[in-house]
This record gives sequence, structure tokens and C-alpha cells, in this order.
Amino acid sequence: MKKLIWIFLLPLHLFAQEKAKVFSHMHTIDIQSKKIDTLWQGAEHIEAPNWSLDGSYLLLNKEGRLYKWYLNQKKGFELLNTDFADRCNNDHGISADGKWLAISHSPVVDSSNGKPIRKSVVYVLPIEGGTPRRLTEGSPSYWHGWSPDGKTLVYCAERNDEYDVYAIPFEGGVEKKLTDAKGLDDGPEYSPDGKYIYYNSYADGSMEIWRMNPDGTNKKQITDDSYSNWFAHPSPDGKWIVMISYVEDQKQAHPFGKDVLLRLMNLKTGKISNLTPVFFGGQGTINVPSWSPDSKKIAFISYKEL
Repeated sequence: MKKLIWIFLLPLHLFAQEKAKVFSHMHTIDIQSKKIDTLWQGAEHIEAPNWSLDGSYLLLNKEGRLYKWYLNQKKGFELLNTDFADRCNNDHGISADGKWLAISHSPVVDSSNGKPIRKSVVYVLPIEGGTPRRLTEGSPSYWHGWSPDGKTLVYCAERNDEYDVYAIPFEGGVEKKLTDAKGLDDGPEYSPDGKYIYYNSYADGSMEIWRMNPDGTNKKQITDDSYSNWFAHPSPDGKWIVMISYVEDQKQAHPFGKDVLLRLMNLKTGKISNLTPVFFGGQGTINVPSWSPDSKKIAFISYKEL
């Protein structure tokens, strides 16, 4: 495995994700030593690695499908069977018991040109693959978290021209709105003890990390700095959260192709430290939970323009 050095020196480039031709780098980083290993690199657009609960593989998305990448052997990308769901975006993740997978797939196709209309819907399917079962009737809906008991999923959804955080039972039913601030609320994820939901919000006029009780009460802002902070992922041991921070203010957007870095918050002290140098990334880097099961490493993606 190669140690990452040069990728962090790339300049900032501006271009649309759907038109970008990129070189992707799949990495892991040790949170104590800050050693970065590059597991794979190539001229394909890969995104959002989850770490399997047994630690054996990363699950990520590429060109609308989900793939496994086994860490201990050179098998390449192994396609996961998601049946009809072939327009998956980068919001997917594994239940706490390791039995289920949540995905976000755009099922609607424009009959005039055959292209997907990006109205994401949340589905669940067995971790070994199979036919997805639809959970959210409303769209767009973007999955972000499982409750520790596996009974509830949380997601970001647009309803009535506002993006907020919602919850829905695993068995299906009526969704519950958990946030109502003006502006974007996104990236909800449970703490491993189920006590809190962490999320990012524009409620105070900048993108910061917040937390709330699972029923949506007791909202509290926990970051306040010059960065645009997104996607707070709690570690399995409950001691840390990792977040992606944009160096320049992006308002309510989390675009691809910007200068970003990963930062680590100690949940006991509240202290935030830089985990990586600044690198070229953003959308697709770390949208979903990506901690190793032992809470020692994080998987992420960086990019280079071609």
C-alpha cells in the first residue's frame, strides 16, 4: 500500500461533479498516527466508503451501483446485487447488527430522454444483496443513519421546499420530522448509544455540526468556526466524531472539487484537531459512516482532476 503524500498538494479546481473526469484515490487513515494508506487509485469516480462490521471490506458506490472492496486480497471491485436499484447515490450504510443495508436510489426515469430524474428514495435490503424494499414515499430522501437497535432510520429530505431531518421506522410507516430550522439540515447520524443524533445545519447562517435528542428536542450547536462543517460521523466506541470541513465557505452546498480536510472532535473535551492536511475532495469523500469497527481508522476518498 502506498502512503499518501502528493495528493494533498493539488490546487483547487472548479467543475461540476456530473461532468468531471476524475482520478479517485481510496484511503484509510489511522487516527492516532495519522498515517494515510492508499488502497486503490484509478480513473474512475468512486465515492463514500462504508467499513463492514467484520472489518473485511469497504462498501462504496460507483456509477450508480454498489461495490465491495476486500481489504486483504486483490480481487478488485465486487458488484453487490441491488436488483433494480442501479442509480444509487452516495448515501448508503450498514445496520448496527450487520444484517441490513440502506441505500438511496433514484427510481424515476424521464420518458423523453431515458435519464434519471434525481428524486432519491430510501430503500433497505439484506446485506448480502437482494431486492430493495422502499421505505420513503416522499422524495427526494437521502439516507444517513441507523438507530443502534435497527428500528429507525434517519435521513435528509426535501418537503415543501425545505430540507430537514426525518426519521422513519425500519418496518415502514409515517415519517417524523425532527428539524424545522430555516435552511438546510442534513447528515443525521446516531451516536452508538442512541442518546443523540448528530447532524449539520445552516440554522445560524453557517454550516456547523449540531446534535439533538432522537425525538428532535434539545438541539445544540457543537462547532462554531470559519469552516463549512459537514457529516459528523461518531466512532463505534463513542469517543470521537470525524467531519469533513470545507476550507472556504460553501453556504448551504457541499460540492465536489473543493479544498477540504478531515477533522476529529474529542467528544469528552470538545477539542477539534486536524486529521488530514488540506486535499481535493468534497462530495463523495466521506458522506457516510466510514469508521473501522475498532474505531482506529477511517476510510475516505480524495480526487484529482484529469
